[in-house]
Amino acid sequence: MIDGPYFVLIVLGVLGTGLVAGVFCGFSTFVMRGLGALPSAQGVAAMNAINVAAVTPAFMLVFAGSAVVCAMIAVVTFVLWPDEGKVELLLGSALFLFGSFGLTLVANVPRNDTLAGMEPGSPEAAAYWPTYVREWTMWNHVRTVASAAAAVAYVLALT
Repeated sequence: MIDGPYFVLIVLGVLGTGLVAGVFCGFSTFVMRGLGALPSAQGVAAMNAINVAAVTPAFMLVFAGSAVVCAMIAVVTFVLWPDEGKVELLLGSALFLFGSFGLTLVANVPRNDTLAGMEPGSPEAAAYWPTYVREWTMWNHVRTVASAAAAVAYVLALT
């Protein structure tokens, strides 16, 4: 059975990946749908404001902190190579580090940066907005599933 500081680390992994999954799920299920229903100038302005507001210490602690915890779990798992839960622990770490954190860097952030470079009321922004909403949301669905699956994998490692 996993216990001691390793147990606490995994519980933090469950909590962090689960919280991130919840944030992403909210965006996938209703925030992006609501923003997409706005006129493009309003949607672009609102999303740009959300993207600025998201980079706060509170969210970054949960998001980046979860990535650090997942990396620590992977390293400790490789070092200790426990008899029980090693597959689940490594899978959970990979799911979050690649499917959530990594995907954010290569799929969602570049789209956010492109949107941030546009004037909300411009024809360029109006043309890009539907594509942005569709593509950003699709990748966010993947991040949601990866984060939730990481939390489940960590829970399974503890059972």
